[in-house]
Amino acid sequence: MRRTAVVLAVLLCAACSEASGTAPAPAPPTASAPSSGPALPTGPSVPAVPGIEAEVRQWRTDEAVGGQVQVTVTGTGAEPFTVTSVALESPGFAPLPDRPVDVEVPPGRTFDVPAPYGEADCGWAAEPAAARLTVVRPDGRTEQLRVPLSAEVLTRIHDEECAARTVLAVAAADVRGLTPDGDAVTGTLTLTRAGDDDRPVTVTRLEGNVHYSADADLPRTLAAGESTLEVGLRFTMARCDPHALAEAKQPYLFLLGLQVGDDDEVPVDLPMDQADRDELAALVDRAC
Repeated sequence: MRRTAVVLAVLLCAACSEASGTAPAPAPPTASAPSSGPALPTGPSVPAVPGIEAEVRQWRTDEAVGGQVQVTVTGTGAEPFTVTSVALESPGFAPLPDRPVDVEVPPGRTFDVPAPYGEADCGWAAEPAAARLTVVRPDGRTEQLRVPLSAEVLTRIHDEECAARTVLAVAAADVRGLTPDGDAVTGTLTLTRAGDDDRPVTVTRLEGNVHYSADADLPRTLAAGESTLEVGLRFTMARCDPHALAEAKQPYLFLLGLQVGDDDEVPVDLPMDQADRDELAALVDRAC
């Protein structure tokens, strides 16, 4: 999910900016439904590893890539070490294979190591979490380590993805029939009841992004007993200056607010398939 509209240059290097102030600004916090219901089960705590600390961060560029965070590795001991693979271990996310990297970490230095995360498991909490690191010591020894993670970011991502999954299980959203309309693209947002939950579902808002303005007659409600709701959509250019067009890395990400009954609003991504994206890309040529 969550996915929120954020933009910056893509960061895919294995070793990124140090914590001396050269790192890009973190992504702004996004709205999400607060946790409710019983506390989720957690996994066992992870013991500290002498000489290494780790934290999860997520930059705007990670959100642009999707499914990725940064494991910030700090050398707190007296000797350097080299990280040759990284993976996230969290009970709230499906495990993924180790990702090969090549990052030398001198004493007292901090480096960001990109790491993907798997599908959220909404039956478990995201923390406590660990970074599974393969570390090569100066004498050539190789160690497989589980380093405890400061992972509030994983908890936020987990909460957002599970909240979106819950509301979309009540009513699924779909964009249909996007077509050119002069200096605009128009179409329909269709909300279709997906399960046995008959509570009303309200489409509360639709937000544009750096490239495009998104307009719809909202709020609108899929009432109890109704199976579908259709809402007209209209997309126009928000900016045509070269800087905005060049720098936006998520031009097709639009935030849609959904509210089930009296629950809190949950932000979800407006679904956009490749044909929808092609229509919006063509709008740039027509309108700019």
